[in-house]
Amino acid sequence: MNSRQEIAHNMCNGFDLCDGEVILDLDGFKIAVQSNSPDLLEKLGIYFAHTLGHGPGDITVTAIERLADDFGLTFTDWKREPGKTGRKDAYVDIEGARIIKKVRTGMVFLQSEKERIATGPCYANDNQVINFINAQYMNHLQQKEALICHASGLCANGHAMGIAGFSGGGKSTLMLHLLDNANVQYLTNDRLFLQNGTAIGIPKLPRVNPGTMLHDPNLIGLLTQERIEDLKKLPPAQLWELEEKYDVFIEDIYGSDKIRLHAPISTFLILNWKRDSTAPCHIAEIDITQRQELLKAVMKSPGPFYQDQNGIFLNEHAIQNKVPYLNNLKHVKLFEASGKVDFSVAKEFCLQHLLIKQG
Repeated sequence: MNSRQEIAHNMCNGFDLCDGEVILDLDGFKIAVQSNSPDLLEKLGIYFAHTLGHGPGDITVTAIERLADDFGLTFTDWKREPGKTGRKDAYVDIEGARIIKKVRTGMVFLQSEKERIATGPCYANDNQVINFINAQYMNHLQQKEALICHASGLCANGHAMGIAGFSGGGKSTLMLHLLDNANVQYLTNDRLFLQNGTAIGIPKLPRVNPGTMLHDPNLIGLLTQERIEDLKKLPPAQLWELEEKYDVFIEDIYGSDKIRLHAPISTFLILNWKRDSTAPCHIAEIDITQRQELLKAVMKSPGPFYQDQNGIFLNEHAIQNKVPYLNNLKHVKLFEASGKVDFSVAKEFCLQHLLIKQG
């Protein structure tokens, strides 16, 4: 098998980097992004506009726009989390590095302590490049003992609230409904980190499906009128399941000064409601030590890109430990939403009881 250096060379050989780079400044941790594609850099600069800073970077991510290539490597499928179906990631480990292939797009990534390279049709699959960049910040946070949660996060009056839910449970939809309030700021979507009583977000914009946009007056304008009419013809169950993601640029939609990087966390809502329930939506405080089955909605695997402070990659069969989650949530008030899905009830409850009100 080729060495890490040989594979890295093959990924980049013949592709000259363009002038300039995008620098993310994430609470003092700086990521420099370089590419052979000025169009990609421009796109990333727009996406990460609220985090832009000045170099030098603490680490560098290189994104090479080229035809998809597996570089003669034999990949093994990465085991997906419970409830997830279909092939998504495949990987191969070599000394000092892991190479990950996105099965659907053919994008290939090299992750090591020295090289962080994305290759393939990067511009067309910029979301995967964005995820790879964010994976570097997530590694940095976890190497500093921050705990990853499968949750959205919002802030109000200097305090944070987490929103977790089982897959497709509507945490992003509820979060966006709440952002309509002038006193609420965006923290994170889908990945929230806990460390010493602080909630930390990553610079990943919400990605929503058309069903969410169709019923949100702030977002419906992102769809064409023709698409709106087509969506209105779909049965509610089919609309809910439709996978067609759109980025929501928070400050374009909700105004300036709507994004925070971190805040002390005081409350956490777990969405355990059901689409087919006929019971009214009910939200009540819980003792998570007595309802540990709900931790499954909060716990999140670091994933195939995770590399610890010793350079060791996560084993796909690693079993997650509940104890760190229980410890980090010990001083956080947790609530459960049960019964039927009702965003209006949940929004009002969050604004009145969970998000600390201004004044």
